[in-house]
Amino acid sequence: MTPVHFAFSSAFILGLTGLAFHRTHLLSALLCLEGMMLSLFIALSLWTLQLDSTSFSAAPMLLLAFSACEASAGLALLVATARTHGTDRLQNLNLLQC
Repeated sequence: MTPVHFAFSSAFILGLTGLAFHRTHLLSALLCLEGMMLSLFIALSLWTLQLDSTSFSAAPMLLLAFSACEASAGLALLVATARTHGTDRLQNLNLLQC
């Protein structure tokens, strides 16, 4: 494994562990998701550059577009949650309470 592959795989794993273990605020979960998507985007971009193929060149842009859509939906949920519950703490979000 090259140092570049190790760096991007460790960045993805760190984002995943941050998402799994530090789930106090919705904003921190969204930041961990964005870190994971950024590491995937850079790794996929470097992979297409290493293959030197034009058929895979649209894949990083497609991933970036989906990442932007995911970020906008997450921020909309964050704003809606902050307006209805008064905070973005994940402990206050309970689906059983209506």
